[in-house]
Amino acid sequence: MTASSATGHAPSTASSQGCCSLSTGPLEIAEAERLAALLKALSDPTRLRLLSHIASQGCETVCACDLTKELGISQPTVSHHTKKLVDAGLLTREQRGRWAYYSVIPAAFAELQAFLDLT
Repeated sequence: MTASSATGHAPSTASSQGCCSLSTGPLEIAEAERLAALLKALSDPTRLRLLSHIASQGCETVCACDLTKELGISQPTVSHHTKKLVDAGLLTREQRGRWAYYSVIPAAFAELQAFLDLT
């Protein structure tokens, strides 16, 4: 009888496929703080919805006025959450008259992708 059958647990797929590791290696303090800020900004469902909507437009900017209707959230909620995303460095904000326009910062996503790349 194997240990996995004795415990009722299936064998680990990691051991059968080899271990994975971060391709970038251990993080320095500054890098860990930067990535934590990005991940913290992404930890809210409303911010994820806003970000996914803006990112789905590709390189186009998105007016805050379009976000309220599309996502069914109030203007103050859009403003609060987009500010968090801008402060984290995930979005840029450009004021055009009365409305703010947002676009993604590709380098921030590349940074997250590199960190999350388990090989």
